[in-house]
Amino acid sequence: MAFFTRQRSLLGVDIGTDSIKAVELTTQGGEPILTGYGQVAVPQGADPAEALADLLKACGFRSRRAATSVSGRSVIVRFLSMAEVPESNLRSAVRFEADKYIPFDLDEVVTDCARLEAAGDSSGEMKVLLVAAKRDIIQNRVELLRRVGLEAVHVDVDPFAVGNAFELVARANNDPSLGSRVSALIDVGASKTTVTVVKGHEPRFTREVYLGGEDFTGAVAKRLGVEAGEAEHLKRAPGERAEEVAGALAHAVDELANEVMLSLDYYEDRQDGEKVEDVYLSGGGSRTPLLEETLERVFERKTATWSPVAGLAVDGDVVDANLLTENAAQLAVSVGLAARVVKEGAP
Repeated sequence: MAFFTRQRSLLGVDIGTDSIKAVELTTQGGEPILTGYGQVAVPQGADPAEALADLLKACGFRSRRAATSVSGRSVIVRFLSMAEVPESNLRSAVRFEADKYIPFDLDEVVTDCARLEAAGDSSGEMKVLLVAAKRDIIQNRVELLRRVGLEAVHVDVDPFAVGNAFELVARANNDPSLGSRVSALIDVGASKTTVTVVKGHEPRFTREVYLGGEDFTGAVAKRLGVEAGEAEHLKRAPGERAEEVAGALAHAVDELANEVMLSLDYYEDRQDGEKVEDVYLSGGGSRTPLLEETLERVFERKTATWSPVAGLAVDGDVVDANLLTENAAQLAVSVGLAARVVKEGAP
């Protein structure tokens, strides 16, 4: 019998355009427990460090170790096919190839790479994931965390954080399809939507579409002649104005659906008949009326929302379980970032 089990905690901090979400996961005996959660709005023009400092003070997280992420046009993700090289030479080989795929001076970026599990066949080629981000973007994010007393131990990119959350939930729920089905994870944020195709837990494709919840709110405000605050409320709870809100949202929702469909078509066209079987929605914008039904109609395949905290053990003494469930759709990135604590503790 083990009287003492080592605990390790990690805080996943998702710094979005209009809010900050933070989730803390703690491993005990190798199993993750959600030991902290909080989120705070960041008003336009406000210092996100001040908002994050207030959040940390209010939530009392146990860990000062944090994982965060970057996204946007300063982040490049490429899936490469290249000649097989030994693992020890992978980074130098990818660095040599990177100049062909990165539209920035290589001295201005931080790069990382990984050999994909599906890589390697008789052709003598391997498939490699290449990620590059502008150095100043990463430094700014790390400095923001440092200003509030956090240590940035991991910097990821949003689509892979979403994929990590999806894998964590699948494992927590003993999903037998993990490792076989091809799924599209659509995370609808305030200003952008992240499309990530995974086969099991392995990323295969990612793209950012610059449409999101703010576009839906703007469409309602314009059509109904109301202020943004009221439009946001009507978007969430249209009540007696449901038909008007649906009409206001129709064009914006169709536009997003068509953009995502282009991404799925692009992926499938290059995969020798491999099809995306399921579409899973997350993000605050995923709760927009008509979105799930419209996407399912356009995609002609199963489409459903998913919860990044479903099946996870939650410390009810420190986490408001009802509030967590209410806002779960927005937590895919922060849960996925915190999920790295599981891999840290792996043998």
